[in-house]
Amino acid sequence: MKSKRGARRRAHISIVVAIGLAVALAACGGSSKPRSGGSAGSVTITATAPSASDPTPYPAPSDPMVLAAKAGLVPEDAEQLQYHVHSHLDVFVDGKPIIVPAALGIDITNPAVHTFTSDGVKSYGGIAVPCDKACISPLHTHDISGVLHTESATHKDNTLGQLFIEWNVRLTSTCFANDCAPAKSVAIYVGGTKFVGDPTTIPLKNLEEIAIVVGTPPAQIPNSFDPALI
Repeated sequence: MKSKRGARRRAHISIVVAIGLAVALAACGGSSKPRSGGSAGSVTITATAPSASDPTPYPAPSDPMVLAAKAGLVPEDAEQLQYHVHSHLDVFVDGKPIIVPAALGIDITNPAVHTFTSDGVKSYGGIAVPCDKACISPLHTHDISGVLHTESATHKDNTLGQLFIEWNVRLTSTCFANDCAPAKSVAIYVGGTKFVGDPTTIPLKNLEEIAIVVGTPPAQIPNSFDPALI
């Protein structure tokens, strides 16, 4: 785990639009075919991290190892990097980004788990000496960037459902936490494309961008994330 990721982690979920060939064609009077899921042509919508000063309406639970086991994961006494991949989760409620908290799946009360601070934002992990007991799930978050870390001895993708069990927040195709359809719409996007089915089955593949949109959507739905967050 990297202990410093710079000011990107301080910013609100900002939308950085990198326009390549699509813009050049538009400037010449051309057009591009809309991408399924709402993003147009070759436009990439990249989400960065929310601000540490924002409130966290769904904080990390106090029993991470119990919840990891409930999710079918086997906690370890140190990070296992034989299979190390990163996906990213954004949650929007009525257009507002919701923080995915740091230390999901990590027992930060264990003295072997280090705490790092970069630009006022805390990160957890860096277990140089193994914990005296299980202290970290193979699926966890180190910080509030929204990056989901799979650090495992097993070459198998974890799932979004397992992450939400660790977070202790309800997720179904029609509900996020206490917000449910029809009172509030719930939509899930993978790589900018709307996902139809049970969102808990979504595999957390490397560099996968997942967005949960509740109620009024944001101006843009991200279809990728900034690798510098890793």
